[in-house]
Amino acid sequence: MKLVSYSRGGSEGFGAMTDGGKIVEFGDATGCDSLAEFMAGEQWLRREELLAQGTTLVALNEVTLLPVIPRPEKIVCAVRNYMDHHQEVLAAGMQRELADFPPIFLRVWRSQVADGQPIVRPRVSESLDWEGELAVIIGKAGRDIPEDQAWSYVAGYSCYNDASVREWQFHAKQIAAGKNFESTGAFGPWMVTADEIEPGRVLHIETRLNGEVVQSSDTSHLIFSIPTLINYASTIFTLTPGDVIVTGTPAGVGWSKQPPRFMQPGDVVEVEVEGIGVLTNPVVAQP
Repeated sequence: MKLVSYSRGGSEGFGAMTDGGKIVEFGDATGCDSLAEFMAGEQWLRREELLAQGTTLVALNEVTLLPVIPRPEKIVCAVRNYMDHHQEVLAAGMQRELADFPPIFLRVWRSQVADGQPIVRPRVSESLDWEGELAVIIGKAGRDIPEDQAWSYVAGYSCYNDASVREWQFHAKQIAAGKNFESTGAFGPWMVTADEIEPGRVLHIETRLNGEVVQSSDTSHLIFSIPTLINYASTIFTLTPGDVIVTGTPAGVGWSKQPPRFMQPGDVVEVEVEGIGVLTNPVVAQP
């Protein structure tokens, strides 16, 4: 099942995509205000029934898509979590040792945009880089989650562009400054529920800039697995429904190219994850 968040007529809603490209609205039927609230309650178990009933249908062109989870409590992002990306960082001359524990940082929700919305290059930089990634959406609360139970906490998956403002990322050892400019990261177009993708299945990831493939890899290159990321993050803080774990980017980022290449206003960037879909965003300059 594909679940989306959207705005329509000044109000936010959520629902499931039909094969015909329409949205079955779930808010009125469940009494929930958001997809995160829906995942947290018993109504979540009725999602197939709600889709089949299809009492309120909305055409996709009648809504504006929002990030899958518009305002998650936490967006936990993994750093250098693909071996092929780690190797390209070394080849570019940066000395980085493999970590014993997953390096992570937090994004704020205002740094996100939805499918179709513009990624904004901030006026202080010309080094806005792409990072196509697999996003994992948490479906139930948990703390100190064992790795062998981690998959049961996953509600679904989506595409993510963890775009980076590179020189701001390198201002300090902590990279969050370059990861949190407003409207730089993209999240969508929808969430594919976990029952559609076998736990641990290898998924191909491809990023395209103006149709040109700039990243092509798969999740077999992950250094720290999804269960390891969930275990580690939940040791630090309670994971809650709607939290997002962005699992890292593979090789092919623009910073590593010779010469470096970055997203420019007028570009269109696409992130495609096998079994999920394509996240597409134009790039604009900050006014």
